[in-house]
Amino acid sequence: MTEAVAFARTPVLTDSYMHYCPGCTHGTAHRLVAEVIDELGIQDRTVGVSPVGCAVLAYNYIDVDFLEAAHGRAPAAATGLRRTLPADRYVFAYQGDGDLASIGMAEILHAANRGEKITVVFINNAIYGMTGGQMAPTTLPGMRTTTSPQGRDSADSGHPIRVCELLDTLVAPVFLARGTLSSAKGVLKAKKLLRRAFELQHQGFTLVELLSTCPTGWGLTPGDSLAWLDRNMTPFFPIRTFREPGAMPPQADPYRPDLRVRDDGPTDEPEE
Repeated sequence: MTEAVAFARTPVLTDSYMHYCPGCTHGTAHRLVAEVIDELGIQDRTVGVSPVGCAVLAYNYIDVDFLEAAHGRAPAAATGLRRTLPADRYVFAYQGDGDLASIGMAEILHAANRGEKITVVFINNAIYGMTGGQMAPTTLPGMRTTTSPQGRDSADSGHPIRVCELLDTLVAPVFLARGTLSSAKGVLKAKKLLRRAFELQHQGFTLVELLSTCPTGWGLTPGDSLAWLDRNMTPFFPIRTFREPGAMPPQADPYRPDLRVRDDGPTDEPEE
C-alpha cells in the first residue's frame, strides 16, 4: 500500500507548542502567514513585527527574523525596518484589534496614509483577549465583556470601528481585504488574501483583516465560538476585498498631485 502525505507542517513554522487557548484561531493565522512566506520563497528576506497582546509570542512560532514593538507601535517599527532594509526585503506586522484599533490607531492610519510598503495582518476577535476580556474598539453593540457586563452601549461607548472601511477612505493603500477564520472555506480564502497582500507589498501599504475567535473571552466552547463569529461578527464586518491596485477610495476625490495650496501671500482686502 502506498502512503501519501495529505497535510504537513510548513518549515516556516517552528516545532514549538503554541500557548493559545483551545479554539483560538491565532494559531491558524500563524500557519497561513508561514505557508505564504514558504510558498513565496522569502523566508530569509522577511522580518516580522510582533505586538503586545495575545500574539506577542508570534516570534516563537514563525521562523523569520522578528522585532517586538511597544503596544500599538508595530506600524511605526515596521516603517523603520522598511525604510532601512534593502528593497527586496518583506516586512509585516501582526496585530490584534486592541493593539491596532485602540492605542495604535494613529500608527496604523498614518502608516496607511503614507503608503508604507509593509503588510499588516490584523486579527479581529472583538475583545481584549490577553488582559481579561475587556471591551475593544471592535466589540459589537450589545456584546458583553468584563468592562461592559450589560452589553456594549453605543450611545455611551461609541460604535465599533470598521478598520478596513476606515482605511479605504485613504488614497495610498494598494490592498485592503477582510477574511474569516471560522471555517475551512474561509481559511482557504484567507490564505489567498494574505498571499495577495505579500505579493503587492512592494507597491505600497497592504492590510488583511481576519475575523478570529476568542472562546475564553467570549465564554464559549471552541465550536460555539465559530458559530457565534459567523452569526454575529460577519454581518457587521462583511467579508470582502475593499481595495485592489489602481482602485480609488469611493469616498475620496481623485488624487491630483498638480493641485497645490495657493501661495499668494497675505492680503489686505477686508473679509466679506
